[in-house]
Amino acid sequence: MEEISVQIKSIQEKLQILLRQQQLLQKENQKLKKDLEKMQTEKLQKESDLEGMIQQLESVKIGGTQWSPADKVLMEKRIDGYLKEIEKCLLLLNA
Repeated sequence: MEEISVQIKSIQEKLQILLRQQQLLQKENQKLKKDLEKMQTEKLQKESDLEGMIQQLESVKIGGTQWSPADKVLMEKRIDGYLKEIEKCLLLLNA
């Protein structure tokens, strides 16, 4: 009878240890979720900042007086593409 009692006590102790470990893991999991959410928010902010900087760079390039031949060709192609899109839109509106 004592042997069963000892085994039950051992099982109870092991169960208590497992429960404490589970609680610690749950706390760690919650902390990691908060950290992930914070990092995702920071990532979105940095992506937004980067997009703004890219637009500023494009504005500076467009406003610059000295363009390399490659930049001029690239800009002409972009403008031509925009004009074609505008023409398509106008044709659709007039149809």
